[in-house]
Amino acid sequence: MTSTLPFTYQLRRSHKASYLRIIVSAQKIEVVAPLTVSNTEIQAFVQAKQTWILSTQKKLVLKTSGAANHFDYQTTPILVQNKPYSLELQTSPNSRIKLEFTDRFIVHLPITVTTTEERNRLIKKTLLTWLQQASLPHVNKFVALHSPRYQLNPTSIKIKIQKSRWGSCGIHNDISINGLLLMMPPEVLEYVVVHELCHIQVKNHSADFWRLVHAHLPHYPHHRHWLKQHGHALMNQWLY
Repeated sequence: MTSTLPFTYQLRRSHKASYLRIIVSAQKIEVVAPLTVSNTEIQAFVQAKQTWILSTQKKLVLKTSGAANHFDYQTTPILVQNKPYSLELQTSPNSRIKLEFTDRFIVHLPITVTTTEERNRLIKKTLLTWLQQASLPHVNKFVALHSPRYQLNPTSIKIKIQKSRWGSCGIHNDISINGLLLMMPPEVLEYVVVHELCHIQVKNHSADFWRLVHAHLPHYPHHRHWLKQHGHALMNQWLY
């Protein structure tokens, strides 16, 4: 969508959206809007946020432009619940890559993969898939721990690897959790799960919402701060 602003943005209307929000990445700016919000309201909202948008995108471009952000299994720590694990590479006659995880990661890489770029791309993709699958039992554990207290029962639970959100709760109380959270301390994953569960009862970030989060996790500000301090760097490292 083109405007008189010093940047262009893409507009995505969603029946699931309950409020206007802006998603900024190094490559694009996206505005997600409820179906009922007018274009005039959207334009005014973006206009008011333009300083923040430009500043945020500039920071993301700087973070993602350096060579240090390119994935290399030999230099990128493989974290599970904030603990680093080594990665051992083995060649395999099979046509598909295979990943094992015990006290370390073992990647069986097809012998046909010969370039460093292709090798790193495949390893990174495989690790992200593993994170997505391995996260679900941990998420289910925290849901089972917290949902009965105030009957915060999600209709479904999905694990995704996302570039812009750590979690979400839809209008039908289906929650989504970012699989990258498995790389962080367990308490941070628990906080995001609780955050989205509380949106089942309170759909906004009002004082009532934060009181409900506090009822579940009195020390949530510490975990929220940790996520703000370290989360974007981890996301940029793995997803850009």
